[in-house]
Amino acid sequence: MSKHSTFSFTDIDATISHPSYGSYSIQGEGIGDMSITKLTDRSVHDVAADGSIMTSKIAGNNGNVTINAQQTSTLHNFLQGMFNYLWGASTDEWAKISLTIRAPKMQKTYYCTGGAFVKEPDEQFQSQGQKLPWVLLFNDIQRIPI
Repeated sequence: MSKHSTFSFTDIDATISHPSYGSYSIQGEGIGDMSITKLTDRSVHDVAADGSIMTSKIAGNNGNVTINAQQTSTLHNFLQGMFNYLWGASTDEWAKISLTIRAPKMQKTYYCTGGAFVKEPDEQFQSQGQKLPWVLLFNDIQRIPI
């Protein structure tokens, strides 16, 4: 008998929040996809004049999360509102976004803290609605198996 598995984005839930702005629960509606990218290389080689290699183990859990939201969705409106609020707020409010992503069927949870927007997404107006990429940098992204 062959093994198989199934996947549904609707099994994943996420919550994005900021202590001064509020939170939004993402459960599939208004989102096209979401991706997590770690930015720190964990190993680097240094090559000596004689060809000897020194490998460095580097700490760092920083990265980014891209949330592609439908341009007419409440998710996009929440993210735009949060961006606008933070842009006008004091600088110490800027990097306080947190994001928790739970994928229980895949036995994964991500905790992302110290987040800030890279920029507002480019927006297109055409005959068909689009998904807009909201990119957030996070100081710390922890993947916790459940």
